[in-house]
Amino acid sequence: MVVQGDQHAARARLIEQVAREFETYGIGDGTRQLDPRVRAAMLEVPRERFVPDDGTPAAYDNRPLPIGHQQTISQPLIVAAMTQLLHLDPDARVLEVGTGSGYQAAILAELAAQVCTIEIVAPLAAHARTILEGLGYDNIAFRCGDGAAGWPEQAPFDGIIVTAAAPEVPAALVAQLKPGGRMVIPVGAMSGYQELMLIEKKRDGRVKQQRLFSVAFVPLTGGHGAGTPT
Repeated sequence: MVVQGDQHAARARLIEQVAREFETYGIGDGTRQLDPRVRAAMLEVPRERFVPDDGTPAAYDNRPLPIGHQQTISQPLIVAAMTQLLHLDPDARVLEVGTGSGYQAAILAELAAQVCTIEIVAPLAAHARTILEGLGYDNIAFRCGDGAAGWPEQAPFDGIIVTAAAPEVPAALVAQLKPGGRMVIPVGAMSGYQELMLIEKKRDGRVKQQRLFSVAFVPLTGGHGAGTPT
């Protein structure tokens, strides 16, 4: 339970819990330490701003929370793991498919030079943009539409993160990765559990896929429409 006015302390406790889980279980790629830059980003971003008012007391529980429209804000442990797997440099450009609450976009914006984020549910896209701009993030571009086709006009990307489960890795997203780029995406059945996949595009264009661990995400919806910048 978060006491009003004590969110920063609760945030710090949550991050320590995430760090301990990294040390205990790893994130599937041999890493067992939370990257200092990811830690700092998570400490900076106020997760309580990205949950509905009735979910504020649980904002710093290490679990997903509903945000309406049959969508969720991801568990902080999963946010940390997926973010760290991208290996983002400060000058990186990253695509997020599934803006949702905007929390993951804020974490990425702390780490990368530019974030392009796409959300198919219009009310969520508008609400996330309002929150993120209100927090002062000026390195995020927003699009409301189908993220499965990516954002070709902004490609290529150093990293791509997909926050909804796809039945297979979308070829359009792989094509929009830079050589040397990384993508993390949950792949599998639309209900129950999926496998978190790490997709790496080698410098010579070869693509390597690695299964990391089981996750449970809402399904990626839409077909392959381009969406509309907002």
